[in-house]
Amino acid sequence: MTQRRTFLGIAGGAMLATLGALPAAAQEVTLKLHQFLPAQANVPKLVLEKWAEDVEANSDGRIQVDMYPSMQLGGTPPQLMDQAIDGVADVVWTVVGYTPGRYPTTEVFELPFIMTNARAVSRAFWEMFEEHMEDDEFKDLKILGTWVHGPGMIHTADPVEKPSDLEGMKIRGGGRSVNNLLTKLGATPVGMPVPAVSEGLSKGVIDGTTIPWEVTTSLKVPELVENHTEFTGNGLYTLTFVLAMNKEKYESLPDDLKAAIDDASGMEFSVFAGGTQADADGPARQIAVDLGNNIITIDEAGTQEWRALSQPIYDEWVADMNARGKDGQALLDEAQALIAKYTDQYANQ
Repeated sequence: MTQRRTFLGIAGGAMLATLGALPAAAQEVTLKLHQFLPAQANVPKLVLEKWAEDVEANSDGRIQVDMYPSMQLGGTPPQLMDQAIDGVADVVWTVVGYTPGRYPTTEVFELPFIMTNARAVSRAFWEMFEEHMEDDEFKDLKILGTWVHGPGMIHTADPVEKPSDLEGMKIRGGGRSVNNLLTKLGATPVGMPVPAVSEGLSKGVIDGTTIPWEVTTSLKVPELVENHTEFTGNGLYTLTFVLAMNKEKYESLPDDLKAAIDDASGMEFSVFAGGTQADADGPARQIAVDLGNNIITIDEAGTQEWRALSQPIYDEWVADMNARGKDGQALLDEAQALIAKYTDQYANQ
């Protein structure tokens, strides 16, 4: 039986104080996992809980994972990566784009219309992480998983059927590439972490948001806006996520406990995580259908218009990578080849 705990608000603080006075339990290591969504949201419930259970089982209970949802250890979502580096948390789950430009190679998977399905892109992300990022951009962290969500789309108060419909709208964007795209389409991108979306919509701070279907459930988006714009073929965008661990904490563990973590992490876990998020898109979409909301599906010809407008973002990303001393075109070609390679493999999963 797992001894993992989720700490909630003031009661969680009281529990922590009480537990601190108790004798040591059977576990040898306790890991604090910090992230920005409520405990009942899909990723904490379906992905992070599974990872924690596997780590605990692999270690025969010698590792305990304590879950801290909704930024309960303090700070803001953009600070999560530094919290893992500095040891404020032992493990964090976060959106890489919350620190824009800091991990630029990951952005190849966030380019408009590059994503096919979440399992394929998550596997491609892991392979490119191992090849290009592990000892470079992420050298200060122990990365346990890399993945993306399902097709990103647009949810708005007023309907969006063509690019010009976005002109003048304030739209929440989750990363540099999608914000760049929104700007090119005439919208005003508003940077805000996912937990702030509900309030932003309800108070009219934003006119809409770009998120996948999956997360609309916990944010009550279908109750706050009536229009949802999907695309034919590849997704408009996706965001990259990492499950990251404090490197010193990981390296301080004995080899068998490192193995317990490694066996729960890596490529297969990354594919599972991305796929699990994408699998939650369908049930979330059905909520909007049941509410009678207006779901707009841009046909293939219409989608091509959006794709053509997004091409300069590719060119800008390649140029930015070149300026950083990386071969941007080679990285883009590699990412597209890996995505194509794995798309058919995971198409029916």
